[in-house]
Amino acid sequence: MKATAPIAESLSHAEPAGALVGRDASPRRPYWGGSGHLGEASLSVCAEPTDKSWLAIYAELFKVRLTGLVLLTTAVGFYVGFRGPVNYLLMLHTLMGTALVASGASALNQLFERDYDARMRRTQDRPLPSGRMQPQTVLLVGITSSIFGLIYLARAVNLTASLVSAGSLLIYLFIYTPLKRVTWLNTAVGAIPGALPPLIGWAAARGGLAGAGWTLFAIQAFWQIPHFMAIAWLYRAEYARAGFKMLPVIDPDGRRTSRQAIVFTLGLLPLSLSPYFFKLTGPVYLTGALILGLAFLWSAVQFARRLSESRARQLFYVSILYLPLLLALMVLDKLK
Repeated sequence: MKATAPIAESLSHAEPAGALVGRDASPRRPYWGGSGHLGEASLSVCAEPTDKSWLAIYAELFKVRLTGLVLLTTAVGFYVGFRGPVNYLLMLHTLMGTALVASGASALNQLFERDYDARMRRTQDRPLPSGRMQPQTVLLVGITSSIFGLIYLARAVNLTASLVSAGSLLIYLFIYTPLKRVTWLNTAVGAIPGALPPLIGWAAARGGLAGAGWTLFAIQAFWQIPHFMAIAWLYRAEYARAGFKMLPVIDPDGRRTSRQAIVFTLGLLPLSLSPYFFKLTGPVYLTGALILGLAFLWSAVQFARRLSESRARQLFYVSILYLPLLLALMVLDKLK
């Protein structure tokens, strides 16, 4: 589960004055920069990291932008799955527990990958590679937040939601994270924990996993592949330098990358219509999901026809518009 959230109060104020947040002893560190093409790295030097508030540092550690997506999809899973008038207090408990687990997962992921993050321009300024936080601090924060979140979900929501969160945490940290340096299939594995938040919401609302909740999981799982293929194509040189086995790194002509984007976007189209056939949503959702799905597929086809950075960015932007719009339609046209 990749996200962040406010952490327990005792931990959130553990380092306000920088007691455990320190700078690396060396003010400058080498960075393997490049021109954006594979194999064209050159050695450069990064300037000393700029000062940041402890709040900004923790926001980076917990990946606040991804938190928003995790909490949004969890909330939608809860709302769509709940029968009758929505219990908003129970939804709040679900979001708080999920956010804590996601915060811990993000912190521990950065702990495990700190050496690799230091090799990529897009991640070298994170709290650990920049020297703003120490590994011991991140380990304490990550473990405490994860355990507290799981216990909170089990007691304030239900055991099923806690178990799904635990599964997401374990797959993300101990299967997906190491696989990124072993096989390009890591993307498919990573789609599992990435798609579990709506199922956590569904389990919180229904108390179980049977039924149409799995369609919400499948929609988000399939959405992630073309979304990430666009990102991986844009950052393929940096992934290569860091030693990550992403598909675009081992697919220089991009044929397999673009094929993956089209196949999963095409598969997403009928999946996105399934909430209507499970009688979770009405005809407005059906129409909107069809239009959004065709637009997403068109963007993937354009990416495949001309593998350029502009087309990859277009696919990326379409993907980040697609999911919230689809979820909004799901909420607005939910059948009570």
